[in-house]
Amino acid sequence: MWKFIVRRLIITMPQLVLLSLLVYVLASFMPGDALTGQYGPDMSQEAIEQQRERLGLNNPWYVQYGDWVAGVFQGDFGTSTRFHMPVSDLIWDRMINTVWLSLVSVIFIYAIGLPLGIISGRWNDRLVDQVITGYTYVGFATPLFIFALITLFIFGFQFGWFPTGGSVQSGLEPGTFEFFLSKLHHLLLPGLSIALIGVVGTVQYLRSEIIDTKQKDFIITARAKGAPESRVYNRHIFRNSVLPIAAFFGYEITMLITGSIFVERIFSYPGMGNLFIESILLRDYPVVTSVVLLFGLAAILGALLSDIILSIVDPRIRIK
Repeated sequence: MWKFIVRRLIITMPQLVLLSLLVYVLASFMPGDALTGQYGPDMSQEAIEQQRERLGLNNPWYVQYGDWVAGVFQGDFGTSTRFHMPVSDLIWDRMINTVWLSLVSVIFIYAIGLPLGIISGRWNDRLVDQVITGYTYVGFATPLFIFALITLFIFGFQFGWFPTGGSVQSGLEPGTFEFFLSKLHHLLLPGLSIALIGVVGTVQYLRSEIIDTKQKDFIITARAKGAPESRVYNRHIFRNSVLPIAAFFGYEITMLITGSIFVERIFSYPGMGNLFIESILLRDYPVVTSVVLLFGLAAILGALLSDIILSIVDPRIRIK
C-alpha cells in the first residue's frame, strides 16, 4: 500500500509541472498583462516601463515561469499583482471556504443520494422509481448554474430564508458560536445547489448496482434458505452495491472542489473558484497558475483516495 502511494505521488510531479507550464504559457498569450488598466492617462511611458521592469514583465515567459517554479519549491507562490499580498495567504483564506462548501455539499449528496438510490433500486420499475429516475434524467441534462440560479431566486430572494452572497455576516467575531452559525447559514444554499446536481450520479450508480446485485446467484440462494428480506438487503445487496459509491468518493470530493466555480460566482461566495475567475479577469497570473496547480493536485489526490478507499472496503482488491 505505502509503496503504491509513494509511487503515485512521484508520478504526479511531472503531471503537475506540465499542467502549470501549459497554464502559464496560455496565460502569457492573453492580451494585456498585470499592469493593464492600472495606470492612468497621465502616467508617463517611462514610469510604466519602470513598473514593468520591477515586476519582471519584460522578461520572456520562460524566464518568468522559471522564477515562479523556483519560488514554489521554496514555498513562495509569488505576490498577487492585484491584491498586493502573498499568493499563499490569499489562496489559504479562500481554500478554507471552498473546503467547507465541499464538505457541506458531500453531506447533502450522500444524505439525499443514498436513500433515493436504495429506494429506486429496491422498488425498481414502480412509480417511486420512475419519479426518482425522472429527476436524475433532468439533473443530468440541466447545467449546475441553472439549479444554482433557481435556488438562489426562490429561497434567497423570494422567501428570504438564506443569504444571497458572502460567507459570513459582517460584524461577527471569529471563533464565536454566532460566527459559526452564520458561516453554516451562508453555506446551506450553495451546498444544496451543488448537491441537487451532484446527487444524480450517486443515485444512478447505486440503483444500477442494487438491481444487478438482486439477480446474483448468492442472493437467490439466501432467499431460498429463508433469510429475512431486511437481512438480504442490508447484509448482502446493499453491502455489495455500495462499492462503486465508495470508489467514487475521492472523485466526488475533487469534482466539488474544482467544480464549484459557477456556484461560488453566482452566490458571490469567496472561495477558490471565485478567486480563479477574478484572477483571470484581472490577469493576475501568479494567482491563476497557483490555483490551477492546486486544482490539479486535488484531482490527482482524489483519484489516489478513491483507490485507497476501494481497497479498504473490498479486501479482494489489493494495491501494491
